[in-house]
Amino acid sequence: MESLASKASLSVSTLSRIETGSRRIALDQLIPIAKALNTSLDELASTSEAEIIIRPEPISMPGVTMWKLSTDDAVNGVNVSKMRFDPSQAPAPTELRIHPGKEWFTVLLGEIQLKLGDRTYHVKAGQSAQFDTMTPHAMWAVNGVAEVLGIMDHAGQRAHEHDTAG
Repeated sequence: MESLASKASLSVSTLSRIETGSRRIALDQLIPIAKALNTSLDELASTSEAEIIIRPEPISMPGVTMWKLSTDDAVNGVNVSKMRFDPSQAPAPTELRIHPGKEWFTVLLGEIQLKLGDRTYHVKAGQSAQFDTMTPHAMWAVNGVAEVLGIMDHAGQRAHEHDTAG
């Protein structure tokens, strides 16, 4: 690290803070680092395919298959998932759940029934819903298979991960 710091005309502590993420790199620091590493700015700042392309693996539960479409370090800890509900594989849930968090979804295919407290909403393809997950809730497909693109905040994701683990 000392050699790179010297070649880039930066202090070792500055380079260390940049490396650990405790300091944002400035353009006037990036150029000398790229030169010291004998590379281009494009190469230094490029993102690998592994950091861009997500290859989700299906997570199956009775009546629901989920594909996680975001990484664990997603912005603000949100989780994006595609879910496929198949009512022929499991009955509609009988219990309403609560957990900390917020949830948003849009129906890509079919129709979802969303029960929030005492009210039931029919959310059809092309429509969206959002709600606070501290409201007792459940959702399921009606009239055949339904597919949903959902976004949950970090608290909501932790609750759903607990469901799939056991």
